[in-house]
Amino acid sequence: MAPIRVALIGLSTSAKVAWAAEAHLPYLLSLRGGSHYILVALLNSSVSAAEAAKKHYNLDHSVKTYGDPAALAADPDIDLVVCNTRVDVHYRTVEPSLRAGKAVFVEWPLTENLSRALDLTRNQEIPNSIIGLQGRVSPITLRLKEILATGAIGKVLSSEIRAFGNLLPADAFPENVAYFANRKVGGHQINIAFGHLIDYAHEVLGEFEDFESRMQIQRPIKKIIGADGQRTGTVEPDVPDFLAIHGRLGKSKANVVDGATLVATFRHGHPFKDMPGLTWTVNGERGELKVQAPGPYLMSDSYDGPISIQLHDHATDEVREMGWDWKDWQKELPIRARIIAEVYERYAKWVEHGKPEDVVDGDNWPRLHDAVVRMREFDKLYRQYDEGW
Repeated sequence: MAPIRVALIGLSTSAKVAWAAEAHLPYLLSLRGGSHYILVALLNSSVSAAEAAKKHYNLDHSVKTYGDPAALAADPDIDLVVCNTRVDVHYRTVEPSLRAGKAVFVEWPLTENLSRALDLTRNQEIPNSIIGLQGRVSPITLRLKEILATGAIGKVLSSEIRAFGNLLPADAFPENVAYFANRKVGGHQINIAFGHLIDYAHEVLGEFEDFESRMQIQRPIKKIIGADGQRTGTVEPDVPDFLAIHGRLGKSKANVVDGATLVATFRHGHPFKDMPGLTWTVNGERGELKVQAPGPYLMSDSYDGPISIQLHDHATDEVREMGWDWKDWQKELPIRARIIAEVYERYAKWVEHGKPEDVVDGDNWPRLHDAVVRMREFDKLYRQYDEGW
């Protein structure tokens, strides 16, 4: 079968965040990725910027370069358009390709807000699409689902998550992501870090039937830090830096959760000294699971230290390590590319098998309409905050 022809949006020599280069490009240019995909085009803010990226990353001379989303959408030799731009640019860069019938892969968050997401998707299921909620297929998520499905802890009664957005300091933003202070942009710690976290938690435990939340701006003035580490100014963020949420869960996919309570807290910055950035427990009738990791970024960056999954058997009072591992082929890729690569693998398998209507859970991947579900949750979260909950 001919490889899936990919256009990358946002592969840049001057990008604020190098996600396209570090998470997507390594797999697409790998031997394994090349058996399913071929990179055929780049879209940047201008053709010259796309040409600069093509040269910088030593891409094949045949790779086309675009500066206009409409021109990219009109190219019949592109199958999948992959968007890695800042969140408030997602809509205008992918909308023409989506309307042209191309498959699209959009990084999370899908758009700045629910209204834009509904407009982009027209509130329809879009099977031929991908949303970058790759935490759903992280090895930790998959292992937790596997353990729960065996009945090792019995029916789930409750779950607690304590997480810290510890990739950034509590009182400052790097200059290159100062827009994290602006809620309208849509790309910030609550939407990105907590968004990924709560999404993979829902993948394991099921969705909220209802929830209550409270958010708070604990530090109303934050420093802006330049590339040299020096303070360049301050900003008054309108994005909360603390969140607490609790609610009743519905039935999970594996039917091991029904009516349990999920409680989660998320705080921007580092935890108490020597405490992990993520502690997640799942309490059941017969035992309890505990996950500890350097941080909550199980979809990307929190693999720079030990990650443990432990099971406490209530009957024997024994605690044992449950273990987890990467697939062998993933170990050949940089950390940031490994879980994104699993998403690409699952999508390619679906395409190569004729795009079947039914996809088993072990082969599924998150799609744009799944992002809308999550954005509905966040719309309610922000409404509760704005109403003073």
